[in-house]
Amino acid sequence: MHGEYKVHGGKLVVADLDIQDGVMRNIQIAGDFFLEPAEALEDICAALDGLSATSSVEEIASAITTRLDDDVAMIGFTPESVAIAVRRALGVSKTWRDYEWQIIDSEAVAPAMHLALDEVLAREVATGRRAPTLRFWEWDRAAIIIGKFQSLKNEVDMDATKELGVQVIRRVTGGGAMFVEKGTAITYSLYAPAELVADMSFADSYAFLDNWVLKALNEIGIDAFYKPLNDISSTKGKIGGAAQKRYQKSTVLHHVTMAYDMDASKMMQVLRIGREKLSDKGTASAAKRVDPVKSQTGMERRAVIDHMKATFKTLNGGTDGNITPEEYAAAEKLVAERFATEEWLNQIP
Repeated sequence: MHGEYKVHGGKLVVADLDIQDGVMRNIQIAGDFFLEPAEALEDICAALDGLSATSSVEEIASAITTRLDDDVAMIGFTPESVAIAVRRALGVSKTWRDYEWQIIDSEAVAPAMHLALDEVLAREVATGRRAPTLRFWEWDRAAIIIGKFQSLKNEVDMDATKELGVQVIRRVTGGGAMFVEKGTAITYSLYAPAELVADMSFADSYAFLDNWVLKALNEIGIDAFYKPLNDISSTKGKIGGAAQKRYQKSTVLHHVTMAYDMDASKMMQVLRIGREKLSDKGTASAAKRVDPVKSQTGMERRAVIDHMKATFKTLNGGTDGNITPEEYAAAEKLVAERFATEEWLNQIP
């Protein structure tokens, strides 16, 4: 059985092995990595010998780490990358831990730039130039983001947006309109390999990709649960909504915006549908705010995001990363050519 894994920013790891009576035998690990001392390769192979063919990434990596001396230097690869190559050889279903995730928590940019970055990063993951990625957004201004298939005039009071200084943009995914202001929302995007959700229906993939978020919110006292098709909700009301798009049949863009502390009165002024949705919820008061995250935790918004990142790393692994200058440049080009144009915004008037 043969499996290969290219470490993003690192080297190729190749695993060849047999399965005998449900355990791994005759293991060979190879690749263009560096290892000192060279004899440690025998220890890596020996650590795998006899492991169950159903072993997880964590179990395989732990066996390797336990076997190796502290002074062994693995350069361009890790115990986890060996484990991923082994599981690919075994042909088992992919899990979160079968990938080396990158986590981006970058500076605030303009709303249209965020939409362009989603496109660029999703395509970079699809081509293999970028590792699967979790990105947290920072909004630099108030904005309305309408869904791909929504009517602009039906959803948005454009006169009110001009008066209140709210920018309006259209995203590439379906779903409903979102109203955000600087420091009032928690938004993130997942750029995940499609094989991670290959055995699921489109609807089931929503819940699966947000399970880690529910755990993170529950841990800080928020009564959060999944509400089909695409909502994160609580006993105190809706917290957020998700949307998806598939790229090149190899990458899933899954992004979510959650309300941390939102001015409902302003939202009702700029969103036409918002007026109808909130008219029966007692939110007519100018002082009323929608704050399901803030009110249930008392935590600062940044502290909530930090906890979400920590939970993701604990459950799924991941290292901190950044958007490259080349990715920013590609996104800026997309902003100019598409996301900031009147043609894109008004495609459904």
